[in-house]
Amino acid sequence: MDYLQAFILAVIEGLTEFLPVSSTGHMVIASSFMGIGHDDFVKLFEVAIQLGAILAVVVLYWKKFFDFSKWQFYVKLIIAVIPALFFGFLLNDFIDNTLGNPIFIAVVLLLGGIVLLFIDKFFKNPQIEKESDISNLSAFKIGCFQVLAVVFPGLSRSAATIIGGMQQKLTRHAAAEFSFFLAVPTMCAATGYKLLKGYELLNAENIKLLLFGNVVAFIVAIIAIKSFIGFLSKHGFRIFGWYRIVLGIVLLGLYFAGVEMNVM
Repeated sequence: MDYLQAFILAVIEGLTEFLPVSSTGHMVIASSFMGIGHDDFVKLFEVAIQLGAILAVVVLYWKKFFDFSKWQFYVKLIIAVIPALFFGFLLNDFIDNTLGNPIFIAVVLLLGGIVLLFIDKFFKNPQIEKESDISNLSAFKIGCFQVLAVVFPGLSRSAATIIGGMQQKLTRHAAAEFSFFLAVPTMCAATGYKLLKGYELLNAENIKLLLFGNVVAFIVAIIAIKSFIGFLSKHGFRIFGWYRIVLGIVLLGLYFAGVEMNVM
């Protein structure tokens, strides 16, 4: 991997981590077309640069994350992250295998897009507008939705948790914000686990690439988060649904046309 390829993947991560389109799916597809998807460090890089995007959440919502007087906020995040940690560890080998299958990701993108076309009609009359009104049980249920994204790469962690929030009567705005909050412990755990497993890949040059990628992802994510909240509140999910459907169809078309997508 060179710095241009690292830049491309980091921009994709920053743009898509908090959108309901699957950052993992986009990075896997991009690395595949760049011919670097089979490289073990690239797979590590795609997970580790999520730290930059996560830091963007902490910076933008720093008052929330560092108000230690409201300990219930941290309890809800711990409760919500437990299902993903459990199943992520339990099904780690299955997840790694599906990450190496662009066609699997394309199908999940397509099916997830169809769901997003109709999701706004499913959950009407939301009642919860802020995080403080979310119960511990609702937080756990939202965390269970997140498991779907952990098990099925391409589904989108953001989409799964926002939909989970709306199912628990959160407004789109409140559901999106809680999804951002939940990303912090989830992605920190995933990144830490990946770095521990792949520590032998962390030579001086690769560490520089990781630092570079995280800085780029952080900057892009700041912009993406600010834009997404307002857009989602006004327009809903349909445009993201159509985007996923088109992307899934294009990827399947390329596969059946014989275009090689080298990830394994």
